[in-house]
Formats: sequence, C-alpha cells, structure tokens
Amino acid sequence: MPESTFTLADIDATLERVLAPWVRELGLRAEAVDADGVTLRLPFSESLRHAGGVVCGQVLMSAADTAMIVAIANALGNFRPMTTVSLTTNFMRPVIDGDVLVRANVLRLGKTVVFGEIELTGKDGKLAVQATTTYALL
Repeated sequence: MPESTFTLADIDATLERVLAPWVRELGLRAEAVDADGVTLRLPFSESLRHAGGVVCGQVLMSAADTAMIVAIANALGNFRPMTTVSLTTNFMRPVIDGDVLVRANVLRLGKTVVFGEIELTGKDGKLAVQATTTYALL
C-alpha cells in the first residue's frame, strides 16, 4: 500500500465534508494516520448511552463505518464515493464511559472493492469492538 497521503487536518476536513449531519454530531476527530489506516477518537457523551447505561451499539458501528471510510480515502489519496457492502461487528465488552479510539486498517484495496478491519478500544485500552468490512467504490 502507498504511503499515507492524509494529514490529521485532512482527515478532520474529510469528516466535515462528506458525513451526514447526524454522524458529524458524534464529534469524531483524527487521532493518528499512517499507510495502513487511521485512528479516530470518539469523545464520550452521556447522550451516547442507552437505557442500559452503556454506549449504544449503533454509535459504535457508526464510528467504525466512518473510520473505514476515512481509511479508504487515505489509501486512495482522496475521498471517492463508496458504499458499505458489509459490516460484521463483534461486541466484546461494553463501553460505559470515556473516549473510544477507533482504528481502521485497509486490508486490501482493489479497483472496485475494499476490505478492512476496525478495532475500537475503551479508555482502559482493552478491545471493546472488532469489525470487518467490505466497501464498493463507486
């Protein structure tokens, strides 16, 4: 895979430019970038919890999907329209509070299909969510 072409500022600008308004409300921000992928920070907010007292799975899946979109854009050198074909998510432990780091790695960048893997870690540094993805480039 080529070297990373995005800076942290490029990632934040991409998040602002391409995401739906409700996804932008999650407040995801660039934490790290390299040739394999990106890391975003999902800031904790009480509003992300459901009645059971843990961060909603929908929030975590949205963060994972979003991180992979940015990782693919980084691998391509710019954002290109794409769509999620599959997102398989394994919830390994609950996230109760604290920021979540969302690491998305591009495993294979094809001409029309991209495969990736995402790991979300809680404030304790332990793996909370693992996901695999497939995207179609449009």
